[in-house]
Amino acid sequence: MDEIYNSGNTPDPAEANAVSTPLLEFKRVVKSYGAKKVLKETSFIINRGGIIGLLGPNGSGKSTIIKLINGLLVPDSGEILVNGLPPSPSTASMVSYLPERNYLPLDRKVSQLIDYFADFYLDFDRVKAYEMLQRLNIDKTERMRALSKGTREKVQLILVMSRRAELYVLDEPIGGVDPAARDYILDTILSNYNENGSILISTHLINDIERALDDVIFISDGKAALCASADSLREKYNKSVDELFREVYKC
Repeated sequence: MDEIYNSGNTPDPAEANAVSTPLLEFKRVVKSYGAKKVLKETSFIINRGGIIGLLGPNGSGKSTIIKLINGLLVPDSGEILVNGLPPSPSTASMVSYLPERNYLPLDRKVSQLIDYFADFYLDFDRVKAYEMLQRLNIDKTERMRALSKGTREKVQLILVMSRRAELYVLDEPIGGVDPAARDYILDTILSNYNENGSILISTHLINDIERALDDVIFISDGKAALCASADSLREKYNKSVDELFREVYKC
């Protein structure tokens, strides 16, 4: 697929004047773990107001990218900018992060976790959190240890999506829930994010989220091998994003 390009999400010249600072920018980012180079001069841009799929096989560097965005890792070289600033406590207030693994304390009630998030994040919307709990039939008085693994992940997602953040970074948000609940979870994501922000979703369940994607970033061999709108890919290759992904990665 030699014709695949790697400059996606960049506005055309007519739009450039209307768009100020990109919401997220990776500039030739390199990251290694010992002798293993995971990211090799990775570059891409994410602007405001879209849902972007960060796609790639296991070990391709998706989780590393997410941790770099959140300041949990530091690049070996290159530059990462969140709303024009390097990752720091100030950018952490702009980013709402859903890690792949649940980190919430099991001895706390759901309502206590909502109180904690409301105290910690100024942009947290307590009303929205309780509305989502009700829609997903989750009892606010239950302790986390009494909930199933899938329900715990729903609670964590509710807390993340109840913030009025500029960038939502979701690592496998539907990976731990049963297939019957995935559409409902996805609809919860789509209907509860800040429309002036963007959502970056890392997942291997492409078929389940494809309908929601505006743009995609394919990570391959430590680089952003493809960055483009989902519609343009479907039109160009006459395939779904999921079919194209399987063809590129032979999975």
